[in-house]
Amino acid sequence: MLRNNQSVFFTLQFPGACGDPKAKPSYLVDKNLESAVKFIVRKFPAVETRNNNQQLAQLQKEKSEILKNLALYYFTFVDVMEFKDHVCELLNTIDACQVFFDITVNFDLTKNYLDLVVTYTTLMTILSRIEERKAIIGLYNYAHEMTHGASDREYPRLGQMIVDYENPLKKLMEEFVPHGKSLSDALISLQMVYPRRNLSADQWRNAQLLSLISAPSTMLNPAQSDTMPCEYLSLDAMEKWIVFGFILCHSVLNTDATALSLWKLALQSSTCLCLFRDEVFHIHKAAEDLFVNIRGYNKRINDIRECKEQALSHAGSMHRERRKFLRSALKELATVLADQPGLLGPKALFVFMALSFARDEIIWLLRHADNIQKKSTDDFIDKHIAELIFYMEELRAHVRKYGPVMQRYYVQYLSGFDAVVLNELVQNLSVCPEDESIIMSSFVNTMTSLSVKQVEDGEVFDFRGMRLDWFRLQAYTSVSKASLGISDHKELGKMMNTIIFHTKMVDSLVEMLVETSDLSIFCFYSRAFEKMFQQCLELPSQSRHSICFPLLCTHFMSCTHELCPEERHHIGDRSLSLCNMFLDEMAKQARNLITDICTEQCTLSDQLLPKHCAKTISQAVNKKSKKATGKKGEPEREKPGVESMRKNRLLVTNLDKLHTALSELCFSINYVPNLAVWEHTFTPREYLTSHLEIRFTKSIVGMTMYNQSTQEIAKPSELLTSVRAYMTVLQSIENYVTIDITRVFNNVLLQQTQHLDSHGEPTITSLYTNWYLETLLRQVSNGHIAYFPAMKAFVNLPTENELTFNAEEYSDISEMRSLSELLGPYGMKFLSESLMWHISSQVAELKKLVVENMEVLTQMRTSFDKPEHMAALFKKLTSVDSVLKRMTIIGVILSFRSLAQEALRDVLSCHIPFLVSSVEDFKDHIPRETDMKVAMNVYELSSAAGSSL
Repeated sequence: MLRNNQSVFFTLQFPGACGDPKAKPSYLVDKNLESAVKFIVRKFPAVETRNNNQQLAQLQKEKSEILKNLALYYFTFVDVMEFKDHVCELLNTIDACQVFFDITVNFDLTKNYLDLVVTYTTLMTILSRIEERKAIIGLYNYAHEMTHGASDREYPRLGQMIVDYENPLKKLMEEFVPHGKSLSDALISLQMVYPRRNLSADQWRNAQLLSLISAPSTMLNPAQSDTMPCEYLSLDAMEKWIVFGFILCHSVLNTDATALSLWKLALQSSTCLCLFRDEVFHIHKAAEDLFVNIRGYNKRINDIRECKEQALSHAGSMHRERRKFLRSALKELATVLADQPGLLGPKALFVFMALSFARDEIIWLLRHADNIQKKSTDDFIDKHIAELIFYMEELRAHVRKYGPVMQRYYVQYLSGFDAVVLNELVQNLSVCPEDESIIMSSFVNTMTSLSVKQVEDGEVFDFRGMRLDWFRLQAYTSVSKASLGISDHKELGKMMNTIIFHTKMVDSLVEMLVETSDLSIFCFYSRAFEKMFQQCLELPSQSRHSICFPLLCTHFMSCTHELCPEERHHIGDRSLSLCNMFLDEMAKQARNLITDICTEQCTLSDQLLPKHCAKTISQAVNKKSKKATGKKGEPEREKPGVESMRKNRLLVTNLDKLHTALSELCFSINYVPNLAVWEHTFTPREYLTSHLEIRFTKSIVGMTMYNQSTQEIAKPSELLTSVRAYMTVLQSIENYVTIDITRVFNNVLLQQTQHLDSHGEPTITSLYTNWYLETLLRQVSNGHIAYFPAMKAFVNLPTENELTFNAEEYSDISEMRSLSELLGPYGMKFLSESLMWHISSQVAELKKLVVENMEVLTQMRTSFDKPEHMAALFKKLTSVDSVLKRMTIIGVILSFRSLAQEALRDVLSCHIPFLVSSVEDFKDHIPRETDMKVAMNVYELSSAAGSSL
């Protein structure tokens, strides 16, 4: 019961039932049943069904469905009642046995006792907060009575419990009057633990807390304490014990100064406590409301008010300074352990203390930021929280990675030191009953039998039986009439607590990590979680820690429980969606930074284009002429490269800032290769790769600057320069992140050689093919442009309506080579096929004209020697101009194709000279007797390589 009491919470939570109206049982929201439900709630728990048929008539039809659908809820309340009965019975047994409690001696017994009290209190408090509890229980019982003729046998007690615990704390205060002695003793034993844990950051700093390098001479000494398990005990748990515990046994506050000091210290540290997940308990208001009705408690009420003022004014700043200290302390610890992992052996306690301290501060901030009770919110906004979480994750990773190192150390520690010391203690006991002697002898034998070889052989250790035996032994020796009383042998208890910690370092490292650093509570603070993530990305200095947010999603499944399997899918889906969202946002942010850098680099590359040199030359000439005449010229234009000249190191350009931000973010993306979240594996680098592919594709098409209305498009050479600058930046990403950027280039650039990309969008191949066919070559047909074979280019002709582009700048040999570089063999093949398709369409039209003039052409064929007859026949021909025009179009297209093929051959000869020569050899030496299909394949290959057939 002690180990599984948390399962009651999971069952009671009714995923969505009391929070999401859509998930509530339909009977609670059905308008037709509203009056009946209100009647049952008003008369609860005594509902007279026989005399109120009119009000309850609507329920008659639904009784079987009500029984079926509300059974889970009803019997959950029954489980709560049975749990309450067991707790009350156990508390009475503990009082009767006069059990000794001391957190520093019988740690497990005391901790579980205090957990039981707090869990019981929390459970009854949550029960009172379920608004529909009376409706659910009343409806179920009514349906049961209508079906079976009698109330459910548990209903009378259950109904009375619901009524009794309308004000749960008041009822519990009455219940705990006989348990006050045991509870107060357990709480007062915290006097040596809680104040030592609840110190200010300055006190931590002065004590060099968690520092491995403050005393180098003792670095290899094992971290020791008389209260080992108390050192990493949750501060949040202790505060709940103290606040709830002293509310239940409040009389001790008037008689014991130690109890009062603990109580006041806890009240000054927080304004609210966590009941369960995101349910909170406002401690000052609740305590004041309870004490105001107790005579003689004015002084306690004043104490509460003073503590509340103290908490509101100082708690936020105190916890802020703690987080600031822990950031630097955990960073130092993680750095030292990364360099010297062997220190994880002697200093394991420091690691778990650091994780526990940091976890407590993060949870405190999360809880209070969502329940702020003061006007100033500065203390509850921490833009550096990601750094603290990141170093926690680093320490967790070190423990998981170097687990065998810790196992080797503590196996030797247990067998070589702990077993010897424990044996001496047992031998020196004045009284040792047989049962206790058998148990302790088994401890010594178990530890003595350990060896390093077991670790080297990969043997799985399991000390759960030993720890359970120690728990059992604590129970035996803590009762008042025990022959061997642990209260008289505190050294034995402290030694065993230390040994238990050492066993956990061998077989329970994962469980220890969950115990000290589990942050699955973020699952229930999704809005705050996402806000922290956005703040992290917005702050360049923190973006390197952004990977901690996806890593936190791996914690979420630890808050599920085997007795409530139905919420595993809900929590699992939430962890997957959040992890996916975080990784996607990180990749988008990196993509945007890379895009900005590419834009800057493209601008710088553009400055080096030949078209800009004319202005520089013009300025130089004008400068000489101005000197001769003595006139001032226009300001001198900055030359490319000036941006790289630095006067000092303090000068930071926008490009520097972008590179810094990118390196920080890429560190985060590259931090882990994979993330395992609820049986799914996420790869952060793949998110970046996919985003880069999409953005590179859009950027290439965007850089063509194609305007369909004006038919403007970038020159191929300029686009090639921009693409190369873009690719240079993308290649540099491999210095930051381990990704295959070549794969990105292959995927994107190969798609750009096709008519459409994988998303069905137009590519540069389709854009340039359409532009050359529909714009440049059409203007040739219209007589505005002519082909000059000597220049191997198309040139504008002087006309009345000047063209918006210079044909030579798009068709000369350098531009065609640039086009071939961009489109590649596949793209040029598509261009060639498009050109040939236009030629075939012109040939088809010519064929129609020939058929139309067949008779005249036949006569002309036999009349070459008759000039007069030929002239008469020529006049009979129709569409002569159309034939000439179409033949001109064919010639123009073939000329352009020859330019394109020649450019492609030049480019491929530079890139793959040996392959091109092999293709040429195939074409030149193909035997004449070769099958036509094989020959066509060779010719097609040769054409694709740029050869003219």
